[in-house]
Amino acid sequence: MKTSAVPLLLLVLTLGMFAAKRVGAANPPAPDDQNVVAALDTQYQAAVKKNDADTMERLLADDFVLVLGSGKTETKADLLKEARSGRIYYEQQDDTEQTVRVWGDTAVITAKIWLKGTNDGKPFDYTLWFSDTYVRTPKGWRYVFGQASLPLPKAP
Repeated sequence: MKTSAVPLLLLVLTLGMFAAKRVGAANPPAPDDQNVVAALDTQYQAAVKKNDADTMERLLADDFVLVLGSGKTETKADLLKEARSGRIYYEQQDDTEQTVRVWGDTAVITAKIWLKGTNDGKPFDYTLWFSDTYVRTPKGWRYVFGQASLPLPKAP
């Protein structure tokens, strides 16, 4: 018994159109999504400054990854362990030039941050650029991916 290629082609085309429609069906951004995500990221940065692992844990996705300017990567577990250790003390952790862009269920924050404090008693003081990616989940927005630049050159 020979199967006709026409019904198979129609099935493939129908599934393809359905898939294309679903891909384009991302939730449109709510009018206040930019403000909500900006507030969450500000909350996250404040939690890092205070080594508040509970708030960090609530905002970070379980599969979170941070890529540092050096190429090193850190996971949610790494960041929570570091916060709980208290070995890093932040005197300053202030971000400026924050921009929030929202595309459906994804938001990216880009900002410049000034970090000053001590790491295992050794002082640090530098500024860098970062991008934080948030995704809307059934439980609300979660911080899923971060990327930080190398420290910027000191201003003269």
